[in-house]
Amino acid sequence: MKTLMLGNEAVARGLYEAGCCFVSSYPGTPSTEITECVAKYEEVYAEWAPNEKVALEAALGASLTGKRSFCAMKHVGLNVAADPLFTISYTGVNAGLVIGVADDAGMHSSQNEQDSRHYAKASKIPMLEPSDSAEALSFAKLAYELSEKFDTAVLIKMCTRVSHSQSVVETGERVVPEQKKYEKNPAKYIMMPVNAKRRHPEVETRTKALTEWAEQTDINRIEPGQDTSCGIITSSTCYQYVKEALGDTYPVLKLGMIWPMPQQKIKDFAATVDRLVVVEELDGFIEAHCKNLGLSVSGKDLFTNIGELSQNLVKEKLGGTVQTGTCLAEDIPARPPVMCAGCPHRSIFYVLKKLNLTVLGDIGCYTLGAVAPLGAIDTTVCMGASVSGLHGFVKAGGEEMEGRTVAVIGDSTFIHSGVTGLINIAYNESNATVIILDNSITGMTGHQQNPTTGYNLKGDPCTKIDLESLCHAVGIQRVRVVDPYDMDTCQKVIKEELAEKEPSVIISRRPCALLKYVKHPGPICSDPEKCKGCKACMNIGCPAISMVDGKAKIDATLCVGCGVCEQLCKFDALGAKE
Repeated sequence: MKTLMLGNEAVARGLYEAGCCFVSSYPGTPSTEITECVAKYEEVYAEWAPNEKVALEAALGASLTGKRSFCAMKHVGLNVAADPLFTISYTGVNAGLVIGVADDAGMHSSQNEQDSRHYAKASKIPMLEPSDSAEALSFAKLAYELSEKFDTAVLIKMCTRVSHSQSVVETGERVVPEQKKYEKNPAKYIMMPVNAKRRHPEVETRTKALTEWAEQTDINRIEPGQDTSCGIITSSTCYQYVKEALGDTYPVLKLGMIWPMPQQKIKDFAATVDRLVVVEELDGFIEAHCKNLGLSVSGKDLFTNIGELSQNLVKEKLGGTVQTGTCLAEDIPARPPVMCAGCPHRSIFYVLKKLNLTVLGDIGCYTLGAVAPLGAIDTTVCMGASVSGLHGFVKAGGEEMEGRTVAVIGDSTFIHSGVTGLINIAYNESNATVIILDNSITGMTGHQQNPTTGYNLKGDPCTKIDLESLCHAVGIQRVRVVDPYDMDTCQKVIKEELAEKEPSVIISRRPCALLKYVKHPGPICSDPEKCKGCKACMNIGCPAISMVDGKAKIDATLCVGCGVCEQLCKFDALGAKE
């Protein structure tokens, strides 16, 4: 049956049809929907893991039992999973193991641009790179065949444009291969030095075999063109840009296997054209490979290694009519992202700014606490870095920084990699205060469950991690819980904990305002007669509040009635409906 599917949805369908039985992932845009979609198939066990390292190790464990397994993450998640990734290259697999990684060129929802193709080369694990949904489905199935044929995990690299665009796929039936038996094999699976030294030559032999396969496979294909004055090598979404911009003007070598890449096929293609050009996003990965083959090639001298490419950019550099479009008569004001109306994090950041504290931030929707008018966050690096960084900041800064610095971290991020930083704080006894922003969900990636919510990926009740007990268990004696909507109490508790000479944790607990089960009292009203136009209510940056004719106005379609703005108004101009 033919149907439209998102790229991520198509990967999930491919996993299903290939007989995948076990999926473990951590949500991260643009990879999240792969796991959410595969979880809809009852035949597949799917879960959210606390972090990507745990997810990949769990997927390997499932593979060892003889069941096909899968693990998904975004590009920065692969950093977290890199530890097992490199050693899995040595151990190989039993049943097929496929790893999905989605890059975010353009940083639509990421703290850096990172080219995951380097991980394939560095870890010596093959990588497939689909350019549309149909290939996403077929490559997922192919990846299992390669995994079991060559005794290796296989990476599938997605990107934002392929993950989140739709194209036609043709679905098939699910075929579950006969389960392979687990057989104890210390020389293969126990990677102590004596065994690892023997496994490394096998990895190199495997890479040579995969390179030979890359020479023959039709997923690395040459498409003829009318004009051989230029030949283009490309892959992924850039292939779509090239075909849309240039059609069949120039011959194209389309690479579906991005590592290891063929050698002779590229040389043969280069010999048929006068000029060789590589069109690829981010780093010159294919270009470097071509240059290592001794070929003269253009690439990053034409196309930027920053952000996404486009059809117009391809036309501009390689010929064709650039479409200029129609400009609006007036410039549209920029609309930076803000926390939602009623977000429980907003008031905490207002208090932190009011107290003029140094705030080490983390990865989540609460990172928007850095945006004006709050501007309360000083740093954001990676998952868990707020807690670990706070320890170093306070220890090295001494008394000057003690009592003036906090870390903020979400509940899901705390479980992901913040708890180890807290253990370090307790163990090495820094006078540090950590604020856990517990909104009872993984908010930024679309409301996924996590170990603190009491529900699993499929929404079934499960073990709920108690944050208070966990903090006590790792050695933190002072643990306080506050309601972020009560700003006076929040300010009082923060000041009290900063004044103490020992580590402490403050849990700011209130569910995300967008959760369907959260009931709100309804919008509040503004009284233009009482409003003095002081704009104190504007300091929290709530999108439901605006100034009209010098008076505060509440947008009833956005306001949830959290009451935070009421606490800022000294003239009783804001309040609940009568």
